[in-house]
Amino acid sequence: MYDRMQTFSNEHLTRIHETSMSLLAHVGVAFNEREALEIFKKNGLKIDGKTVFFTEKDVQKALGSAPPAFMVAARNPERSVSIGHDDFVYAPGYGAPFVVQPNGEQREATMEDYDNFCKLIQTSKYLDMNGFMMVEPSDVPPETAHLDMLLSSIVLCDKAFLGSPVSKAGAKDCIEMASIVWGGKDKIEENPVTVSLINSLSPLQFAEEMAGSLIELARAGQACVVASLIMAGSSGPVTLAGVLALQNAEILAGLTLAQLVRPGAPVIYGSTSAPTDMRTGGLSIGAPEVAMVISATAQMARFYNLPCRSGGSLTDANFPDAQAGGESAINLLTAARNGVNFILHACGILGSYISMSFEKFIIDEEVCGMVRKIVQPIEVTDNSIDIDMIRQVGIGGEYLTHPKTYDLCRTEFFFPDLMNRQSYMVWHDGGAKRADEQASEVVTHRLAGYQKPDIDPGTEKDLRAFVSRRRRG
Repeated sequence: MYDRMQTFSNEHLTRIHETSMSLLAHVGVAFNEREALEIFKKNGLKIDGKTVFFTEKDVQKALGSAPPAFMVAARNPERSVSIGHDDFVYAPGYGAPFVVQPNGEQREATMEDYDNFCKLIQTSKYLDMNGFMMVEPSDVPPETAHLDMLLSSIVLCDKAFLGSPVSKAGAKDCIEMASIVWGGKDKIEENPVTVSLINSLSPLQFAEEMAGSLIELARAGQACVVASLIMAGSSGPVTLAGVLALQNAEILAGLTLAQLVRPGAPVIYGSTSAPTDMRTGGLSIGAPEVAMVISATAQMARFYNLPCRSGGSLTDANFPDAQAGGESAINLLTAARNGVNFILHACGILGSYISMSFEKFIIDEEVCGMVRKIVQPIEVTDNSIDIDMIRQVGIGGEYLTHPKTYDLCRTEFFFPDLMNRQSYMVWHDGGAKRADEQASEVVTHRLAGYQKPDIDPGTEKDLRAFVSRRRRG
């Protein structure tokens, strides 16, 4: 396949790998978590204080047990998803403390916002998974907010969902709640039902809560994205090649821990590394370098035969405007075309992860559908070409009234729900509404028509009882 984006040679990939192995062997990675250090020590890895040193043998053994693909079971079995190989899933934005309103004002996110995003995900034609922490609700206690978010994710949506990696206790809560839904821990250990995001602390560290969560989730057989978010030029090298080597070392270190805890634990190779804007010192996730890192990260994941994660509709814009649309579309299309299997932040994110927008969620959602159509193969068969039809119409004829056009006119092409294809006069006479204004109306309509998916009343009662007990401590 021809593509103007850079395709790394095996020599390039091997050089990045060998650089990472040198870092792991001679510099090491700090794990600020007691049990992690005990696990490494028990398995014979060299440790100096909190720094763990890895050999090629250690890493290759871990890579050998990590699965190249896996299923994530949904509460509704028809909505279970496959992650790896040629399969990919869309998941919503993650971690935003604010919501941008239709008038452009930014406000603190609430639990009602979180619930509404769960409802939009449930009714989405294009998002494959529910998220976790689409927003950080400011109106519930932070120490127990993960319980409220997990409860909403499970009850308000029957798609597969992201788990809670906020702390070791939060990961245990996630496992307990999933066990309630699926009828016991033994039911989920061999069949993961959550995917959780584990981020390294660049450069070359893992925080206590991330390492602790990784251990608990891997122990329970739950899937983890092991990801690195390096700010090129501040928390990592200014060159993208250096970023790739550094993030690779961090990811391989986390992956090795997961496989030492439970060989065969499902892991996803992940990155959202981005440049530092040297004029402001801020992270720039709408920069073109982000798309370059997405492509390179996908290639490194394939080098190791692992599923890959990247960001999707990433932008630095603070409102769902032309900047947001352009930056988001570039990154989303790059992720899908380059073989990313788990596309996080597919819908709604603004301002370098600081905000979510209901309007941008709807816009991004439709772009997700367009991108999925773009990567759909064109069927090239005698029937799809249909030379007899072309001969029949002949020179100067028309296809609009041909029976085959009638048969396929509703299924052959992508039809947008939001994007405007009207003439100027029709659009103008209909109110001349911008895409974000139309999206706001869609949000209202979707939420009004939302119906809670079926869930066993006893299961829901048990979930709510567990959350109440944990809130009381």
